[in-house]
Amino acid sequence: MNKRLQGPLMRGHQVASRPSIAYPYSSLEKQKPYFKALGLDLYEYFNGTLNISIAPLEFKMTHPQFTFERVEWTDLHPPETFSFSCCKVFFKGVEYSGWVYYPHPETKKTHFQNPSLIEVITYEIPEIQYGDGIEIEVDPDEISIHSPKV
Repeated sequence: MNKRLQGPLMRGHQVASRPSIAYPYSSLEKQKPYFKALGLDLYEYFNGTLNISIAPLEFKMTHPQFTFERVEWTDLHPPETFSFSCCKVFFKGVEYSGWVYYPHPETKKTHFQNPSLIEVITYEIPEIQYGDGIEIEVDPDEISIHSPKV
């Protein structure tokens, strides 16, 4: 049985959706062809991510549906490893399918995420704003949810 969580939509690093100081392009738009070549087509989804806080809980990718090791998607830093787990997002009574997007922190140089922040790739959601309550449903066989260690 899937696990449903809720929390506010938070502002992320804003590198997935548009050019930034870090990248002269949307990182997600640049990554999509690499993911497609490896077996995961994300072209139908919005070029950006939703950052959903589940604090005080934290999550860990345990058995994701896809893990792509050392993807060389940019020449601005070394290759990164990415994992993906299918999920559902609920906002104002509407269900959206999507993917939990997890760039592995051990392969990242910058833009680290808090372990209480789940990053999701999904369809564009009209009228959503930072601070809005949003629900996410994840597969507990792929993502474990736990209280932080004290």
